[in-house]
Amino acid sequence: MAAYLIRRLVQSALILLGVSFITFFLLFVLPADPVRQIAGRSATPETVENIRQQLGLDKPFVVQYARYLGALVQGDMGRSYLQKTEVAELIWSRLPATLLLMAGAIFCELLLGLTMGIVGAVWRGRSVDQTLMITSFVTVSAPQFVVSLLLLYVFAVKLGWFPIGGYGTFAHLVLPAVTLGILGSGWYSRMMRSSMIDVLRADYIRTARAKGLTRGRIVLRHALPNAILPVIAMIGIDIGIFMGGIVVVESVFGWPGIGQLAWQAIQRVDIPIIMGVTLVSAIAIVLGNLLADIIAPFIDPRIKLR
Repeated sequence: MAAYLIRRLVQSALILLGVSFITFFLLFVLPADPVRQIAGRSATPETVENIRQQLGLDKPFVVQYARYLGALVQGDMGRSYLQKTEVAELIWSRLPATLLLMAGAIFCELLLGLTMGIVGAVWRGRSVDQTLMITSFVTVSAPQFVVSLLLLYVFAVKLGWFPIGGYGTFAHLVLPAVTLGILGSGWYSRMMRSSMIDVLRADYIRTARAKGLTRGRIVLRHALPNAILPVIAMIGIDIGIFMGGIVVVESVFGWPGIGQLAWQAIQRVDIPIIMGVTLVSAIAIVLGNLLADIIAPFIDPRIKLR
């Protein structure tokens, strides 16, 4: 176990190094000039050049990247060009809202997706299965802003059950979490249905049926623990996606997450914030997948960590 964790951590460090290098290089060759955003349109060439030197943006790519890595190793993610605030502080201030939305969204995804997948597999080929699979296709294809605005109009404007937007109470969380749950449930339902169908064909399921066990006991006790393994890996990926922020949903519901911070930074070419959010997202994906791999043997003892 220890050797496995060490090996995975080394691999994760190399992945994060690659992500940081590629992101930094793409921002370096980007045609947009962050110095112009800072100085303003009326700034003189001397002022622009002075700002460029102060930020170290006049140095070659290798020098800039080496400086960034050196500061990052010491826990310094840099300082926002425009907000004049530490990037780590900005991300940390948005982290609670992002984690809360991520937890609510994943819960809704699993609740809807697993239920649809299990019902579709049990009643495979029947009308209920076809209806659920069409529904899952629609949810996967639906644009985020359409679902967001539809739920907002019906449940906040017309019915008045939830606030129109904001952050702070459970009522504020419901609509954005359900929106993301609906949008992501289609992937989980299709994956769960395929996995459950394969498991229900296994010999030990036939043995359980021959023993006279009820359908509910067979599905929940014997089939579900094995069929859910591919879903766990998807959750690890979703953690990284949500940690990177869901810009459209956050904007519609006024949710103060990392997504809005990243979008504002992209519009202003605020490189330190873009790098910080990218690395946080990459770390979340790596840790999410590592956690999924560690949990898998506890669900199915036949799986060994190697």
